[in-house]
Amino acid sequence: MRQSTTSTSRARGVDRVISLCEQLHLHREPMTPKELMAATGAPRSSVYELINLLSEAGWLETGSDGRIFFGRAMHYFGLDYADHNDLLRRARPVMRQLSARFDETTQLCMLDGDKYTVMLNENGARPFRISSEVGVKVPIPWTASGRVLLGGMPREAILGLVPEADFVLPSGEQIDIDAFLAEIEHTRQRGYALTEGLVDSFACCMAVPIHEGDTVARATLCFTVGRNADQARRETLVGALREAAATLSHGD
Repeated sequence: MRQSTTSTSRARGVDRVISLCEQLHLHREPMTPKELMAATGAPRSSVYELINLLSEAGWLETGSDGRIFFGRAMHYFGLDYADHNDLLRRARPVMRQLSARFDETTQLCMLDGDKYTVMLNENGARPFRISSEVGVKVPIPWTASGRVLLGGMPREAILGLVPEADFVLPSGEQIDIDAFLAEIEHTRQRGYALTEGLVDSFACCMAVPIHEGDTVARATLCFTVGRNADQARRETLVGALREAAATLSHGD
């Protein structure tokens, strides 16, 4: 019984570490211990114990104002992951070339659970930029990438994955589920997705699939441009994305 209680206590401690890190990531700036307690629901003693433990390991750092944020060890872990992940390592120079060539912000995006997130971002020189920040989770139906990443999934699987609330845009407009599913199939057939004005009324988003060894899209390569981009410009950008994505799909 004692061993079972100890195992449960350790599991709870791991859950609290995960929850604390997730809250810092969602907040995206330092938080006070009190704010972390409220966000995680953990007791005061547990939060302070975790802060002390993780600070000693370099996972967290405490500022002069007493606020807590990620420490330098987390930065090293992130660099290790980026260096180890073959797709991210190969994609970065390709994205830099695209951004330099077209002066547009280029992103590499993936699914993260039931959400979409940006994994890599390369800013272009063009002053007009509308893009999600790296690591921020966004509802899948709000994005062009989401329509690519769900390609080939059956209806039941898609509806089981995407929360019902995620079909409501920030404006309050409801995304029609049948229309969304039809867009996913249309995207799969033509090989790219293009959406306009979903989250930002001035934005046109385009995304193409990156395949790794099969027909399922493991990631997308994207541009987000102004809706005033003419048809010729859009076709040029989509063509460049598809060419780059084909290179990344096949690898070296």
